[in-house]
Amino acid sequence: MVIFILLLLPLLLLLILYFIVRPRPIAIPIKNRHVFITGGSIGIGLAIAKKAASEGARISLLSRSLDKLKEAKQSIQEEYQVDVSIFAADVRDYNAIERAIKEAGPIDVLVINHGVFVFEELGTQELDVVKFMIDVNLMGTFNVIKAALPLMKARKDKSPASIAIMSSEAGQVGLYGYTAYSASKFGLRGLAEALQQEVISDNIYVSIICPPSTETPGRNEAIKTMSELMKFIISSSGEVMKAEEVAKITLNAIKSGSFTVPCTFIGRLLVVATAGVSPQTSFLMAAVEVVFAGFGRFVALFYLWSWYRKIEQCQAQSKKVEKKLQ
Repeated sequence: MVIFILLLLPLLLLLILYFIVRPRPIAIPIKNRHVFITGGSIGIGLAIAKKAASEGARISLLSRSLDKLKEAKQSIQEEYQVDVSIFAADVRDYNAIERAIKEAGPIDVLVINHGVFVFEELGTQELDVVKFMIDVNLMGTFNVIKAALPLMKARKDKSPASIAIMSSEAGQVGLYGYTAYSASKFGLRGLAEALQQEVISDNIYVSIICPPSTETPGRNEAIKTMSELMKFIISSSGEVMKAEEVAKITLNAIKSGSFTVPCTFIGRLLVVATAGVSPQTSFLMAAVEVVFAGFGRFVALFYLWSWYRKIEQCQAQSKKVEKKLQ
């Protein structure tokens, strides 16, 4: 009898989750649809554009540099022979973003990929740099979504649509030297969770992508100014991915309407450990979160222990150096 009950419990859990997970699973088409990508001229954004183009999407790219946009447009058109529109605008300028989106036309898949990062301890980082990151990463995202929503809601094609927001593993866990960056990325999660509730009746599905450190021009420049402590924490927090790998995961997540989208094994553990009340389209993944939440928390505590241990060692070493200099 006891064995029967133990076998029945997992089935009962799966049955309950099958009926209560929201939003419901969905398939979002990409072929012949309009994919609008911010930060689309280089790195992950360009890789997503090429991946979507390879599946027959019409592409619109937005970034600040017109020269880089022209290069991106040429490379996509030469490789995939699809329509590509480009728009040079700063995501901090709502009026410019609104004009670009109206010119681009109704959007089926909106990929918010722009972002800036300057890694430095808050004690020495200037507040105008902090404001810059929050204005671009967080307010810039609000600007793009606010401008795009009316046309997305009024689209003639009533097939499911998508808003994909590029966050980071640093948007799931705070990291040393990432104070302002993590704050801006943590904000995106709250935005995404609330937004999903607001747009579900319009058949729009929100995804928040959480890649680790990724090989992009911006990342390669930023790492030059990092302290050894920051480099250690980054290297121990997960693997470095290629932009094309993140692009593939992103487009697959968009097509399945997934909400929180990890890109690595560590990222999956973070999703389990930080699931909270986030939407979940997969009842099987919901079961994993329910069953393994404690294990995910244990692994997270182990990583925190290793980071704090390294921080203590570096701080102690710095104090020794300071004493010698006095």
